[in-house]
Amino acid sequence: VQLQASGGGLVQAGGSLRLSCAASARTYTFSRFALGWFRQAPGKEREFVAVISRSSGGTYYADSVKGRFTISRDNDKKMVYLQMNSLKPEDTAVYYCAAVDTIMTFTPVTEHDYKYWGQGTLVTVSS
Repeated sequence: VQLQASGGGLVQAGGSLRLSCAASARTYTFSRFALGWFRQAPGKEREFVAVISRSSGGTYYADSVKGRFTISRDNDKKMVYLQMNSLKPEDTAVYYCAAVDTIMTFTPVTEHDYKYWGQGTLVTVSS
């Protein structure tokens, strides 16, 4: 399984971006994945941003993005999205999508829980 993240770019504070992540997997396989987004700012460790369960019934967000970011998925298209609104300079980072085959309601929030990773897409928020 390969993941390809896209949609990053330069945006002013207060603006919006939508990140996308495409999976090269069978539709049935993709539907079994919990899907997450992580980010790594310069000089910092990679951190959890958001996750959506395989059933799409469960989502969970880092406190720093709650109310501003929304994660969603389209199993038919084998895509996961991260809608980012009200962006702040501290959101500047390389954003990674990740996936793991798991049980229905599991929403993993740590890196070691995930098996597959995308290459990352850079988001830069200017003040």
